[in-house]
Amino acid sequence: MDLDAAVARLPRWLLGLAATGTVATGCFLGLKAAGGFLLGSVAAWVNLRLIERAVSRIGQLALTSDSRHLRPRRKAFRLFIQMAALLLGAFVILRFSGFSMVAVLCGFFVCPAAAILEIVYELVKYEHS
Repeated sequence: MDLDAAVARLPRWLLGLAATGTVATGCFLGLKAAGGFLLGSVAAWVNLRLIERAVSRIGQLALTSDSRHLRPRRKAFRLFIQMAALLLGAFVILRFSGFSMVAVLCGFFVCPAAAILEIVYELVKYEHS
């Protein structure tokens, strides 16, 4: 399994699921639900990027033995501020936009669904050596 290729495919899976889900939601449940699903999908993509960046940074720190540049409290505080701003923004958008909360939640589940699709893809593609 090529981990870099799998990580590179995740946003494509996410984009495909988001587009398909938004169109299907729009056809069956209306424009407000489709907007909510799209909003949840965008939040899932932002979440994926934040997690990818954090894991990459942790990996870089684990590989380097230089601990002079570590400022864990500052980094943790910055991460807390980013997450608080993201949650506050999401709350304000959801509260005043009129989008369907259930559709937003379903859109947010696009990220785990993309990960499951990648796992299935790797299982199907698996070659015995």
